[in-house]
Amino acid sequence: MKQAEITRIVDEVIRGRRSARGFLPTPVSKETILEILDVAARAPSGTNTQPWQVIVVSGGKKESLTKELIETALDPINAAEHTQEYSYYPEKWVAPYIDRRRKVGYDLYGLLGIAKGERERMDQQFARNYSFFDAPIGLFFTIDRIMGQGSWLDYGMFLQNVMLAAHARGLDTCPQAAFCKYHRIIARHLEIPEQQMLVCGMAMGYEDSSKIENRLRTEREPSTSFTRFLE
Repeated sequence: MKQAEITRIVDEVIRGRRSARGFLPTPVSKETILEILDVAARAPSGTNTQPWQVIVVSGGKKESLTKELIETALDPINAAEHTQEYSYYPEKWVAPYIDRRRKVGYDLYGLLGIAKGERERMDQQFARNYSFFDAPIGLFFTIDRIMGQGSWLDYGMFLQNVMLAAHARGLDTCPQAAFCKYHRIIARHLEIPEQQMLVCGMAMGYEDSSKIENRLRTEREPSTSFTRFLE
């Protein structure tokens, strides 16, 4: 294969990856999942530490976890008892980050016909995270607490590889930090040892193209806006 064709295919996979928020019930085989994870594990990591740990849930295990998570998330009193184990977002939002965050929210809710101030409908839509947007496969990623900040950077590269390897096989994904608030519930259901911290969850399956939310296309800044050349 010529270099130009390799470049085209790789670029197409990267540019084509996006977060799906509605999935078909079509099953994904264990063999395919392991193949994706084997490819993803080629991600670089400092001194080859490979800090990633993965739990794959489906069937009854996924359903029982989903049920408790949704019930908790939609109950304000119970939800208030849970907090994030680590800071994913900044404590104070400033431009341009707050503007980008607002836009993706407005665009998604606009597609769904959810008007500003319809808090109940917003909460119900957000709670769909906890059903993995109906994907047949849910993945949870953990890291040993002893690992440092650099290992989290390594982990990001691994997660990106998971999503790209899945997309190259016709699958779609959605990385989900929403699960982190309920890490205690997830740890209990999945028997995650105390020395491991939940990094995020991820939905995996085949996109349901009939779902209007899957029409969402998020924008990206051109490289010229965030790059400086010094000679």
